[in-house]
Amino acid sequence: MHQQSKFWDRMAERYAAKPVADEESYQRKLQVTRGYLRPDMEVLEFGCGTGSTAIAHAPYVKHIRAIDISSKMLAIARGKAEACDVRNVAFEQSSLDELDVPGQTFDAVIGHSILHLLENRDEAVSKVHAVLKPAGVFISSTACIGDFMKILKVVAPIGKFVGLLPLLRVFTAKDLEFSLIDAGFAIDHLWQPGRSKAVFIVAKKAA
Repeated sequence: MHQQSKFWDRMAERYAAKPVADEESYQRKLQVTRGYLRPDMEVLEFGCGTGSTAIAHAPYVKHIRAIDISSKMLAIARGKAEACDVRNVAFEQSSLDELDVPGQTFDAVIGHSILHLLENRDEAVSKVHAVLKPAGVFISSTACIGDFMKILKVVAPIGKFVGLLPLLRVFTAKDLEFSLIDAGFAIDHLWQPGRSKAVFIVAKKAA
């Protein structure tokens, strides 16, 4: 985690200053997500970055535990939450695999723009399934680069080695669907706004 956290620490200010690439799609994802949220929910967001998504969903749930490996991203997130007077989001430096919580802790887990940045996607999906309560939902938005830019399978390790790119896993939307289903999820909602756009999935754990 240390090497990856240093990369994202360097990127934090630049990342925070960038506008959302596709604001219309992002707003639709927020709207769909809120259809699954309830005021009594305990939510986990991993790879929360600078906190925008957690803060946007905070009014609709009881509490959000938002984790990220970058201390500088989290510092920006905490500043945003304070500016918005959001008090039911706890920002914490951790990776998903380091998170030590009992099984069936959360009603919902959110992971946006993160699964393709992890060492092992299948392990992450299994961990999410384990920490969700029965009938809980895993809401993700993922760049499935294998569907439109296979060359990155060769380029990404080189970019990571020289420090220009983070760890980047190249897989397809079908690969991701199979991971979710193999872990025990049922796909409840799937939407992709365009061929090279992130795939938005709501996966549900059995009741």
